[in-house]
Amino acid sequence: MARDQRSEIRDQRLRRIVAAAGLGTLLLVAGCRQDMQNQPKMFPQRGSDFYADHRGARPQVADTVARGQLREDSYFYTGVVQGPNGYREEKDQMPFPVTIDVLRRGEERFNIYCTPCHSRVGNGLGEIVERGFKPAANLHDQVRLAQPISHYYFVMTHGYGAMPDYSAQLIPADRWAVAAYIRALQLSQAATAQDVPAGVQVKNLKEVAASEGHSEYAQPWALPASAVQAYHPIGSEGNPGMAPANPADPAIKIPASKPAAPAATK
Repeated sequence: MARDQRSEIRDQRLRRIVAAAGLGTLLLVAGCRQDMQNQPKMFPQRGSDFYADHRGARPQVADTVARGQLREDSYFYTGVVQGPNGYREEKDQMPFPVTIDVLRRGEERFNIYCTPCHSRVGNGLGEIVERGFKPAANLHDQVRLAQPISHYYFVMTHGYGAMPDYSAQLIPADRWAVAAYIRALQLSQAATAQDVPAGVQVKNLKEVAASEGHSEYAQPWALPASAVQAYHPIGSEGNPGMAPANPADPAIKIPASKPAAPAATK
């Protein structure tokens, strides 16, 4: 084959390749329209004119539950049940069995988070009360003894009066453990001879304290002189309970002004 023919065949092939490449480029350009960039879509945390509320992020569907967050036992997580009258009701019932390990865990959490206000024995005379803070609730008075155990869980979850909530510090199981330990504390301060197991020797607290060289521990609880009272309700729940031996709000009496002395006569 002559050289000219080979050159012409090669040029034809090159032209076909260039034509095919050009056609492919045209098809690619035709497919890359601005609709790919400007297509309708929602950006997080941006507004939108598409919805009536002008929010791009849509709220979750009612009763949506995330994976791993199905809380079927609502009493365990809330401490209340729906009463027949439509109101939430507390119950004097634990959502799981109370074992010695549960009580030990409750004691540990109580001593960490509760004793600064309520003290180790729960009488409301913790260290910060001795430094001038308002007395915390006395867990041994008649009001607290009459409250159901889930009330303590509810207060730890939502707070009460001057007490903040401890839901961030205590997981639900720990809140219930603390509530169970509070019951143990109450029993320790109000136990009778019938509550003692058979064969167990009962010792008088004053005698035990004296033998340990701390007779002051068996004395009546007294309110520190530095403690203060709140004279106005705190929040919608009212004031937390006062500690024992706490006097009622003193009546403020202003003595009558003395009459002015008569002017001296000359």
